[in-house]
Amino acid sequence: MHGLMMNTPLLTTSLLQFSAKYHADTEVVTVSPKGQITRCTYSNLYKRCKRLAVTLLNLGVKPGDRVGTLAWNSDQHMELYYAIAGIGAVCHTINPRLGDHEIIFILNHAEDKLLFFDSVFENLLGRIRPKLNSIDHIICLKENKYLLSESSEVSVESENVVGPEGSSFSWPDIDENMAASLCYTSGTTGNPKGVLYSHRSIVLHAMCSCLSSSLSFSTDDVILPAVPMFHVNAWGVPYAAPIAGAKLVMPGPNLDGESLFRSMETEGVTIALGVPTVWLSLLEFLELSGKKLSSLKRVIIGGAAVSESMIDEFELKHGINVQHAWGMTETSPIGVVNTLKPKFKNLSRKEQMPVKIKQGRAVYGVEMRIVDDNNQDVDRDGVASGRLLVKGPWIISQYYKTEKTALRADGWFDTGDIATLDPDGYMLITDRAKDIIKSGGEWISSIGLENACTDHPSIKQVAAIGVPHEKWQERPILICIPQTNELPSISEIRTFLDSRVPKMWLPNAIFWVNELPLGPTGKVQKNKLRKSYEDCLLG
Repeated sequence: MHGLMMNTPLLTTSLLQFSAKYHADTEVVTVSPKGQITRCTYSNLYKRCKRLAVTLLNLGVKPGDRVGTLAWNSDQHMELYYAIAGIGAVCHTINPRLGDHEIIFILNHAEDKLLFFDSVFENLLGRIRPKLNSIDHIICLKENKYLLSESSEVSVESENVVGPEGSSFSWPDIDENMAASLCYTSGTTGNPKGVLYSHRSIVLHAMCSCLSSSLSFSTDDVILPAVPMFHVNAWGVPYAAPIAGAKLVMPGPNLDGESLFRSMETEGVTIALGVPTVWLSLLEFLELSGKKLSSLKRVIIGGAAVSESMIDEFELKHGINVQHAWGMTETSPIGVVNTLKPKFKNLSRKEQMPVKIKQGRAVYGVEMRIVDDNNQDVDRDGVASGRLLVKGPWIISQYYKTEKTALRADGWFDTGDIATLDPDGYMLITDRAKDIIKSGGEWISSIGLENACTDHPSIKQVAAIGVPHEKWQERPILICIPQTNELPSISEIRTFLDSRVPKMWLPNAIFWVNELPLGPTGKVQKNKLRKSYEDCLLG
C-alpha cells in the first residue's frame, strides 16, 4: 500500500522561491574584486533569476545542456546556479585556479554550450577560446550585467543580454532526478572527473545543512562562504542559506586576512566556512593588527585537518567556536560534522580536545563504515583504522561520461580516506590512502605527524610525506614553513616530537621552505612534494 501524500518534486528553484516569499528582505551582499559592495534581496534575486532563465532559453539552451561558469562568489553567480538548473540545464562551475590545459579539458569534456565568466578572467578566456570545441556563446559578468561576445575573440564591450522579461515566466516541470549541477574533481592522479548532482540530491543536502546536528544555519545567521562557488558548490551554502533565511556575504576573490576581516565586521558575519589555509591568513592578520572580530561566532573548517593550535587560537584568543567537518566533491560535500554530544559539553577544554579535532559524526542521510583489507568492519574503538566507505542520497554513484560505476560491488563508495571510528560515532581521518607512510611494515599517519608538529613555535605550516628508504621502504620527512627566524635542526624536532608520537614516526629529515605547493582547493599537493624529495634519503 502506498502513502497518500503529494508527490512534489524536490527542485533547486523551490529553495530560492521559498526565500523570496518568506525571507524577501534578507540580503545577499557581494564584495567585488576591487572591494566594492553591492546588495540585493532574496526577492530581487529570484526575480532576476527568472529574467535570466528567459534569456537562456532565447539563447537556445535546452534541458540537459551544460552551461559553464568561470566566476568568483557573487550574487550574479548565484543567479546562474538557479536559472540554469531551473530550465532543466546543468550549471557547470569551473575552477579558474586550474591550469589552462585543465580548464580546456574540463570545458571540452563537459561539452558546455554557453560560458559565463567574470570580467577579471578576460585574458584567460582569450587564451583558451580557440581550443574550446562546443561553446556557442561567451557571456561576461560585469557590473551586474550580462555582456555577450559573438566573435571568436573575447570582448566585454556589448549590450546587456538580459532584458526585463520574466515577471510572468513559470519554471518548467522537471524530474527531481534530472542533473542540476556539475563539478569536477581536482584530478591529482589523472584528468579531473565530473560529479553530476541532481535537483533531489542538492535539495536534500541543503535541508540537512540546516539541521542542528549538521551546520545549523538559521534566520539569525549572517554566513560568509570563504570556500569558492566552483568548489563543490561552495559546500552547498548558496542552496542552504536561502531556506534558512540567512543573510549571505559573498567575498569574491579576496580571501586575505584583512579583506575577510573587513567583510565580516562590515556585514556582521556570524558563521564563516573555509579551508585551514584561509583561516591561517585571518589569524595572522588579527595577530599582527591586534584587531578583534565582534560578530563572528563560529568557523566551519573542512578540506584538511584542523590543528589543536588553530582551535586554541580561535577559541581562547577570540572566543570563536571551531567546528570541524568532512566531505568531498563526491559527497556534495557534507558527510560528517563535529557537534559535541551533551556528555562532552561540560568537560574541560583539555578533555574536549580529543573529540573536537575529529572530523565528527555522520549527518542524517549519510551512512558510514570503516573496513579493513578483508572488507570486515573494524572495531569502533577509536584506534583500529581502515578505509572509509559512505553511501547516501547525495553520494556519487557514477562519474560523468563513464560507463563504470563509482561504487564497490556492495554498493558503498570508497572515499580513499583512512579513518577510525570511536564508540560515540566520531570519525577521525588519519590519512588519505595515497598519503599513508608505509615504513618497515608499520603505517605512519602523515596527518597525525603534522598535527603533532603544529605545536612547535617555529613551525607555521608543515607537510609530512613518505620518501623511499633503502632499509625501511619509506621514512617520513617534514617540509615546513617557518614561523620565526630560528630554524630548529632535525635532532631538535625529533626531541620535541619524542613524547608526542610513536618512535617509528620520528622524521628522518626536515626541510625549510617559503611556501608549500597548494592545489586549486587550497590543499597541499603532496604528490609534488614526493616527486621533489624522492631521492633525499637515498645514497
